[in-house]
Amino acid sequence: MKVHLKTLGCRLNEAELETWAQAFQKYGHQVTRQAETANLIVINSCAVTQDAARKSRHLIRKVHRENPSAKLVVSGCYATLNQQEAEALLGVDMVVGNKDKDQLVDKALSELNLDTMPTMSTEPGAISLFTRGRQRAFVKVQDGCRYRCTFCIVTVARGDEKSRTVQEVVDEINALHQQNINEIILTGVHLGGYGSDLETNLTDLIKAILSQTDVPRIRLGSLEPWELNNEFYQLFENPRIMPHLHLPLQSGSDSVLRRMARRCKTEEFAAIVARLRQHNPHFNITTDIIVGFPGETEEEWQESIKFIQQVSFGHIHIFSYSPREGTKAATLSNPVPEPIKKHRSQQLHQLGEDMRLKLYRDNLGMTYPVLWEGYSEPVGTEMQRVFGYTPNYLKVGCDISNDVILKNKTIPATLKAINDSFILAELTED
Repeated sequence: MKVHLKTLGCRLNEAELETWAQAFQKYGHQVTRQAETANLIVINSCAVTQDAARKSRHLIRKVHRENPSAKLVVSGCYATLNQQEAEALLGVDMVVGNKDKDQLVDKALSELNLDTMPTMSTEPGAISLFTRGRQRAFVKVQDGCRYRCTFCIVTVARGDEKSRTVQEVVDEINALHQQNINEIILTGVHLGGYGSDLETNLTDLIKAILSQTDVPRIRLGSLEPWELNNEFYQLFENPRIMPHLHLPLQSGSDSVLRRMARRCKTEEFAAIVARLRQHNPHFNITTDIIVGFPGETEEEWQESIKFIQQVSFGHIHIFSYSPREGTKAATLSNPVPEPIKKHRSQQLHQLGEDMRLKLYRDNLGMTYPVLWEGYSEPVGTEMQRVFGYTPNYLKVGCDISNDVILKNKTIPATLKAINDSFILAELTED
């Protein structure tokens, strides 16, 4: 049987897709990139915003329209928060809520009467990442969140915190490394809360990964800034821990942060960034910002802009606020008019672009080990442009001969010039 996996939303959804892909292969099924030829399609939906929920509905309808004969399973936050609506969508054969995600593969195979073929099974996960064009793997280490930021519906959809054991995570990473995966990304709904239910923490997990695995590159997914202990910062002295963190700020105004029920003031956030950059001035900090949160005044917006400029991010994910039913923020007064939100969003997009280019300029002339991806673009008839990422997550491109293969190799390169969305580089060794 051919299985096609699709996702919307966060890196945690990506990590869950990897887990399902490995499980389907263990049962002898083939993971395919071609939705139109699949016998079973699984969609991991999103509901972080009303627009994300709309896109989830659209994707479900589109998938069924393009392959009406395939069995269709829907999971994720949209399906969990809107189960009856999802079940009623044309073509949906099964809805699996977030609390049952660990059993999705077994449920799909048994309840949809899909035959298994264990005699044809491959090594679990041996090709799932690469058949979908991945050169790195997302490893889900926990789910759920005990906090209740007023704008967030995901914590409602995901439920209480639940961490995987250290040994489970270590075993998965070792299995992935045996499949020539050289970079893993730890993910979770509340990654910084890892171990709250196991009497351990994220720092201890990373120490275990460093000591019990040989995977060369370890990244961290989105990480709330308020639970980092002193030992956490010392981890970045190890070159296997990549010098890049995505720390959601959400607003640069303390009064807005209070209305959001965020637990990190701007002064504390600035201190975290300064500490990370103390030993590595090229440490890349990226973030999320919500524009037009209810009651956001012009004075608060200017405070936010000033603070964002002060910190200087490598990239900003910008979200124009929209009310989400079921959240406290949806009940707040003084909504910001749409034209003002649009203007502020445009202003922040321009600032974000300026800061990205500044980061690029600051890194020109540096030589970094680059993990080269598996895709390229032709440059004339005899050359190709390959792409990869530096440790601090800068996208670089390099022009090489067509007969040179860099896929999934880590080769040093010197950053030479800025080219739109990436940096042109030259290899520093053959």
